[in-house]
Amino acid sequence: MKLRLSLVSLASVLALAACGGGSQSVPPPATQPAATSGDFGVAECDDYMAKYQTCIESKVPEAGRAMIRQQLEQTKAAWQQVAATPEGKARLAMGCKAATDAAKAGMAAYGCAF
Repeated sequence: MKLRLSLVSLASVLALAACGGGSQSVPPPATQPAATSGDFGVAECDDYMAKYQTCIESKVPEAGRAMIRQQLEQTKAAWQQVAATPEGKARLAMGCKAATDAAKAGMAAYGCAF
């Protein structure tokens, strides 16, 4: 299962990089905000974060939540940097759609719906 979750995270990063947003650096862990939904101003990304968080909190066993939350926080920090410009928001919409598609398969083992 850890491999599946890592693949979902990797797919998210690759999708973002393919859209030109992968060159953004992620702030150090101490400055990363907690993962919350609705911070991007991009409907596809806000929807992804809300659904992913619901999945983590309601379906993922407690033993696996910390790792998944950390990966989600890293993704969120990267997406927030990309969403800081209008051009970034346009690229981010496509990347978040790809991340949602990847999460459908990756998180299906937990019974999550995307």
